[in-house]
Amino acid sequence: MSRTFRVWATSCAHVGTDLSEGGRESLAEAIRQSEEGGSEGGPPFDWDIALHLGDLSGSQTPPEDEEGQEVVRQFAAARRHPREHFYNLVGNHDASGPDEPCQWWFRKWVDPTGEHPEHSGVQAERRPYPIEGTWERYAFRVGNLLFLMMGDRNDGGPPVGRGPRGGYPAGAVTGATFAWWQRLVEANPDTLIISAHHHMLKETTVASGRWEGMRQDEQGQWGSYYHGYFADGAPEGASYLYFVDGQPDAQAFEGYLAAHPGAAAIWLGGHTHTHPDDRKGGRSHIERKWETYFINVSALSRYHGGHDRVPMSRLLTFTEGSDEVRVQCYLHTSDYAPQGWYTPVERILRLGRAFQS
Repeated sequence: MSRTFRVWATSCAHVGTDLSEGGRESLAEAIRQSEEGGSEGGPPFDWDIALHLGDLSGSQTPPEDEEGQEVVRQFAAARRHPREHFYNLVGNHDASGPDEPCQWWFRKWVDPTGEHPEHSGVQAERRPYPIEGTWERYAFRVGNLLFLMMGDRNDGGPPVGRGPRGGYPAGAVTGATFAWWQRLVEANPDTLIISAHHHMLKETTVASGRWEGMRQDEQGQWGSYYHGYFADGAPEGASYLYFVDGQPDAQAFEGYLAAHPGAAAIWLGGHTHTHPDDRKGGRSHIERKWETYFINVSALSRYHGGHDRVPMSRLLTFTEGSDEVRVQCYLHTSDYAPQGWYTPVERILRLGRAFQS
């Protein structure tokens, strides 16, 4: 039988919001469903590693220790997978405030590099696939797959970073992170590059275009829709990776991929919460552009956000010797359709190069 490698891709658990508004353990519930099955009939499923692509916090102000402790508690719901099987990125709601140490909350409680195991419980040496890098940007290999994990830098104050209130949804990376990504892409031409960030790139998937995170009223005024409207936080770029080193609408990754088609096999992100059949700007959750597949894995949260929020995630299955990747959608509640696999949006992606473990 051919060997498979299964990546469970999730995002946007917003644990504090789901607890306070619905008494729901968004992260722990999803983990239990994957290992044991759901209370509404969703089947369990196997996975080798899990990615959570940011926004574990639901706070509209910079997150605090109490929510960090809750995140650690919910990760501990896993019985068949140790904490080190989960690989994490920082999202816009996880960000520290402009007068706080840079991304202290994420580094203390989520801690992908194991800097603070006494708080996070992460022991770096226990990773099944060791990481190289920092909390802000790191890489790990699985055979000929190279995962490039890039954190959002929505800190430091408006317009790039959050203010005293609000997640300030426009995405950001540093120029150093872009340079790191480009260097590793170019150094690994025979590798299947899996890039991941909390945000999608511009005009790649549902609602990832300029102003597509907002809507206009009858007077032509912009307001919240998929994302919260903050006039001083670049609302026009709320749905995509908008800033690089503070440059608005930078499109550094987009420009590189347009000039080097196929340089990355897959881009994974979340951030925009919606239902699995949603289309905005003529785009779905899975699209191909510049010979790269873009996959918005959406959100685990049921209560955070303002439009068509349906708790769901994706399972990517790579098969030894095959260039095909199966992408399945799992619904974590029965609000939209019966809990479990939602087959209408299942896809088979052809990468042009076979997976080798």
